[in-house]
Amino acid sequence: MTGRGGALMRLRGLVRKEFLQIVRDPSSIAIAFVMPVVLLLLFGYGLSLDVERVPVAVVAERPSADSADFLASLSGSRYFAPLALPLMRDAERALAAGRVDAIVHLREDFAAQERRAPGAPVQLVLNGIDANTARLVEGYVQGAVTGWLQRGAAEQGRAFAPAVDVEQRVWFNPGVRSRDFLVPGLVVVIMTLIGALLTAMVMAREWERGTMEALVVTPASVGEILLGKLIPYFLLGMGGMLLSVAMARGLFGVPLAGSFWLLFATSALFMLVALGMGLLISSVARVQFIAGQVAIITTFLPAFLLSGFIFEIRNMPAAVQWITHLFAARYFVAIVTTIFLAGDVWAVIVPNALALGLMAVIFLGLTRLRTRKRLD
Repeated sequence: MTGRGGALMRLRGLVRKEFLQIVRDPSSIAIAFVMPVVLLLLFGYGLSLDVERVPVAVVAERPSADSADFLASLSGSRYFAPLALPLMRDAERALAAGRVDAIVHLREDFAAQERRAPGAPVQLVLNGIDANTARLVEGYVQGAVTGWLQRGAAEQGRAFAPAVDVEQRVWFNPGVRSRDFLVPGLVVVIMTLIGALLTAMVMAREWERGTMEALVVTPASVGEILLGKLIPYFLLGMGGMLLSVAMARGLFGVPLAGSFWLLFATSALFMLVALGMGLLISSVARVQFIAGQVAIITTFLPAFLLSGFIFEIRNMPAAVQWITHLFAARYFVAIVTTIFLAGDVWAVIVPNALALGLMAVIFLGLTRLRTRKRLD
């Protein structure tokens, strides 16, 4: 049969054949549906950039009602797990042994100096091995001391006038939960694995087993063969995306401030980019091992390290920031986190979606040029 009817019948047959192959291959189902669940559970519950219950040693050289009240204020905070120690050398040993992350040292004249100008000095000693945690703990302790002084002044009916009065307003993530940022970013990593890694591995496996050679000698055109590959794995990838979004909303309580349909449309665009990368890799590397390694290096690792998923791009060296523009995950992370936490901010969504559209055209076009009905 020729003409449009014959092309549709061949395409339907190719898509059905691909779906049957997916159903018969447990690894494809596992990568598409089991792996997202495992990754979301691991990252959602196991990875957190929040610092809570920090072990802090509190040394008061001369215990008093003021030092006891300060210790009680730390105990009532979710950020600290204070440990009262009598001597500074005991606290230093605890810090060196890793039992505490910081030392708050109140000198013996703390109670007397606290009510005089310019006030009592508080020594803070930090474990600087983890610089990020040290900076967070420093800010927490400064906030705790300021809050304690304000509360004490209010109870005594006297004014407390700090040098700078900071009024904080947190937009888009008022709970300041790292999970609300990490889980949407993880959707990008999951879709990259399904779209690029799975497609590259499956296509390379077909070349190894000789099934692609059987397709090449059929009347189906190159475009029909590629569409027969794209459609099933596109649907598989979008299914993994829907599962990830459902877990993000239902299990982890991540808000979805923007439109679900906008998220769906931009996800479909990114999935085309990922599928194009996977097909292009498999057209160059026709061995599963090589295709898998290339896919991990060129898609998964950049999505994890250079997309802004965990590490802020603006904090990277200028050369690395420029390199991040070469990877589609960078643009999709910006879209996903914006839709989830800020809403439909078109100033962010439109330029990043256009970049994804351009990359989809480039990768799918290169794949079409590379794929020919010949075995060499």
